[in-house]
Amino acid sequence: MHFSGNNTWSAGLQVRKVLELIAFASLIANVQEYSRQYSEFSKHWNARYMLRDLARINPDFYPQPIVQAPSQQPGLAMEWNERPDDYLSRDRFEIAYEQCGGLMHADNPYGSLTDLDGYKSSIKAWRNQIVNLLNAHTISLSGETNLYLFQMGAGLERPSYTPFGLVDDESGDVA
Repeated sequence: MHFSGNNTWSAGLQVRKVLELIAFASLIANVQEYSRQYSEFSKHWNARYMLRDLARINPDFYPQPIVQAPSQQPGLAMEWNERPDDYLSRDRFEIAYEQCGGLMHADNPYGSLTDLDGYKSSIKAWRNQIVNLLNAHTISLSGETNLYLFQMGAGLERPSYTPFGLVDDESGDVA
């Protein structure tokens, strides 16, 4: 893939927008509790601060990426495995968010210039990490016991989600 300076700035803006969408999706998923804690939440815009505030109300809010593999157990189609460390962790999110923010401003002609070559490789890595985070992931909502599986779909399949509830060991009923 060939990048020019303008492409690098544009790609950095797109990554920043995707990061903001991840933060807003997390806020939307936890909006009831978030709005109780932060009455001015409709004015929030900084994704890094939103993640910090979300963690205060729901420490498990951030998507947990998984890898799905065919199960060897009868009656179980797929198994979930922990994803290797190749996804956009919360720490990496904050780094990417801040660095992409740096691309949004003109260089001071008397200061150091933006390292566009460094951004080129970072943007490619962030894109792959974002895909690995979102391709198949679970989330937990504040005040709920359900776990939600989100899958982005493959080929012609559409994105989907599946809620999973606790099951009573004795009765087999959903709790």
